[in-house]
Formats: sequence, C-alpha cells, structure tokens
Amino acid sequence: MSAIDEGIVREYFEQNGFLVRQARKYQVSARRKVAEEEIDLIVYNPTWERGARKPDFFLFPSELPFVRKAIVAVKGWHTGVFTPTMLKSSPDILSFLQKNVLKEAERLFPPGADEDPAGALTKILVLPSLPTAEPFRSQSVELLKQSGVDAILSFRAMLLDLLDKIEINQNYSKSDTLQVMRLLKNYDLLKDTQLDLLSERSGAAPARRVRVAP
Repeated sequence: MSAIDEGIVREYFEQNGFLVRQARKYQVSARRKVAEEEIDLIVYNPTWERGARKPDFFLFPSELPFVRKAIVAVKGWHTGVFTPTMLKSSPDILSFLQKNVLKEAERLFPPGADEDPAGALTKILVLPSLPTAEPFRSQSVELLKQSGVDAILSFRAMLLDLLDKIEINQNYSKSDTLQVMRLLKNYDLLKDTQLDLLSERSGAAPARRVRVAP
C-alpha cells in the first residue's frame, strides 16, 4: 500500500470532521505483522451523538455521522475489482479482523461504563470497488459481513466526495493530496464530478465519467 492511498483515506475522514491517527509510519514486508500493525488508520468522530443508529454497510458522507470510532484497513490495489474468489484466496485482506487485533483496538478506544452499543467499534475496509454484476456483488457483500466487516468505503466514492468539496480558490498548501486535486480542478482537467457523485450514491451506472479533458 502506498502512502498516497492512506493519504486519500485520511483526507476523506478529516474533511468529514473526524480525528485521524496513523497507526504506524513504516511498511512491514519481511515478517508477519503484529496486532497493532494490521490497523492502518484509527478514526474518531467527536460530534457523534449518543443514541444514534449504526451506520449502513456502504459508507457515504451521509452515513459518517453515525460512526463513533473505527479501525480502518486500506487495500489499495487499483487494477482489479474485489471478488468473492479474491477474498477466499487472500485471507490476509481481512487480517485486521483477527481477535488479537480487535483486542488491541479496544485498548486504543477504552469503552465507558455506559457504552452505547450503537457507538461500538466499527471495522471499515477500504477497497477499490465491488463487482457490479450479480450474483458476485451480493456474494462479496455477504462474505465481508460474515467475516466481520461492518462497513466498506470505495476509493471512487472518497475521491468524488473530496473533489466535490475542494474549492479552486483555496490554497491547500498543508495537504499534497488536496492541492493536486485542486490544481486538476483549477486547470479544468476534471469534468462532471457532481454527476458521477450522484450516480455513485444511487448505485446506478454513471451516465458520464470523471475524465481527463483533451
């Protein structure tokens, strides 16, 4: 996973009012990860209201207010689509759901004596996309839910939301990610982001895509 993938997720949560902590600053490659290394990001919503319902499985900005605290695993392979076969053949995708990892996460978020069940720890998986065709889409969702994933985020949905919020007359000098997006918008290299955002939220195939202008 590259730093830019994690950076996009961080910006998305921060732009939606969350406090974000990066669990580690290094990449693990030559050994098995220990529990805390399976968590990419830790997010906390300071405006969460007690008594709120649980968020839906598909996370969009409208669902984020219902997330109190969460651990996030970022899977940023951008050349393929998540499939049931991929999940079965690559169990490490869901390694952040192991008991020892969740135990470590609970240490990071100590529950109060009167913990509201709706504010329990949310396990979020960030992935490029799900299959669009049935039955593969439904099978993928069911497998993820059965494995313990509480919610998923797609890079497409996050990027569309960020692009929608970026103002071209603002200088995002403190964020390389937002500054690059702002420049692309400023020079008219991105088109029709609002139409795509509506299509993504409705679940329909987009009528027009974000494209690079000629």
